[in-house]
Amino acid sequence: MTLNFSTKIEFSAGQATKAIFDSVSTDNKFYPENPLKTKISHNKKILIQIESKQIPQLRANINSTLRLIQTSYDVINSVKI
Repeated sequence: MTLNFSTKIEFSAGQATKAIFDSVSTDNKFYPENPLKTKISHNKKILIQIESKQIPQLRANINSTLRLIQTSYDVINSVKI
């Protein structure tokens, strides 16, 4: 029996939400060989859904995604005028 593990991350960053979505979704597009199933969508919030058959891969992808989100947010806020 094979188990599937999944997570959902939903967040909003105010006016920076769209820019962060563009950053995160672009990163996902250029990694087609990713063994995890990752869906990223944007309405007023960003929703990231990740599925994996292995917990270590899921955890690593969550950590990478959250770091990319945090970095994008920090960069956007560092250049505010």
